[in-house]
Amino acid sequence: MSAEHPIAPPSRDPAAFAVFYQQQFGTVLGFVTRRTDSVHLAADLTADIFLTALEQADSYDARRGTPVAWLYGISRNVVAAHFRGSVRELNAVARIAGQRMLDDQDVSAIEERIDAAHDARALAVRHAALSEPLRAVLDLVAVDGLAVREAAKALGISAATARVRLHRARKALQKAVPQTDTTSASVNTLLEAAS
Repeated sequence: MSAEHPIAPPSRDPAAFAVFYQQQFGTVLGFVTRRTDSVHLAADLTADIFLTALEQADSYDARRGTPVAWLYGISRNVVAAHFRGSVRELNAVARIAGQRMLDDQDVSAIEERIDAAHDARALAVRHAALSEPLRAVLDLVAVDGLAVREAAKALGISAATARVRLHRARKALQKAVPQTDTTSASVNTLLEAAS
């Protein structure tokens, strides 16, 4: 750099960091491309280096070296961390090599479990969407096993209010969940407990 364009020190100020980035982009990209032949990896590492530099800009101390030297230190650490992670990944793959992989039966069993859990997930989402007063009564009655009067006392409301809220919660759950055989059974089980 010439004397009229001194190297900008790193800064968390967006405008100042933009100048630093523009001045140092070629330096960092050169550092990275000397260490990888993947265009995408080079772009990712360059972005990671500048993100780290921005996050650590306050740690820059001119007494310890130039901005370029500081940035090379960050670059080296980011690239080394990436390749350490890659080595760990390769080692993990090597450890499972020769292990039994999932066969069609395993895949089918997993798919069945995912499908079976779908209804429970759908019911949980609908339950969470209930207003707090409706959910509180429903939980005390259906989950905790209290009678409606007991739930009303626990909530500090009248038994009539508790019954109305319980009725509204049951209706909301019945309307909200598609009525497949298994979903209907899940909802009915929960609602029977709330009866």
